[in-house]
Amino acid sequence: MIRSGWRGASPRRLMLVAAAALIPVLAGCEAGNNAPTLLFHYPTDAAGTAVGDLSIRNVFILGAGLNSNLRRGQSASLFLAIVNTGPADKLLSISAPGTATSVSLPAGGVPVLNQHPVFLTGPRPQVVLVNLTRTVTSGSSVRVVLSFQKAGPITLLVPVFPRAAHYQTYAPPQASASPSPSTTAKSRKHKAHASATPSASTSPTASPSPSPSA
Repeated sequence: MIRSGWRGASPRRLMLVAAAALIPVLAGCEAGNNAPTLLFHYPTDAAGTAVGDLSIRNVFILGAGLNSNLRRGQSASLFLAIVNTGPADKLLSISAPGTATSVSLPAGGVPVLNQHPVFLTGPRPQVVLVNLTRTVTSGSSVRVVLSFQKAGPITLLVPVFPRAAHYQTYAPPQASASPSPSTTAKSRKHKAHASATPSASTSPTASPSPSPSA
């Protein structure tokens, strides 16, 4: 004769079994349109911070392909998003001390208005680290300083992602503007122009007309 184990079970054990049985049901209740898995979560390995009313999210640098590095003199793309819940502000500049000579931004800076998120997230880069001063390897980090008109400077340690998987579809960094003509070229042009124009000392002077005789 087989005896049922439930008759001798304690009330505490029965409550635990019942709670375990409810877990799948509760999980199913969250599988609607507002399920947490359907909400946006930026990658945990990207950088992010919140300072006052500003929230800076999903910050990363796109490096070279797998088994490759960005070398000195090359450029690297920087991607980020900014959310402002307070008064209007403006991203004036970005720098990468010790890594890049300069960082290009959209002309005139980037307005950061209340409840108007700024997406500098690609796939075409709008922020570029120009003229790297050292080798940048994927998996490393770069110190980046974002300077805002009101919030001031905000420093982040930004990870470098390899150009792999879907990042291969991202556009490469745009080349910097062509340099203006060098001073030497301007000087040569000026000298050539000067030599073509006779100076007052070398040009012949008009002979005086004879005065009438007395």
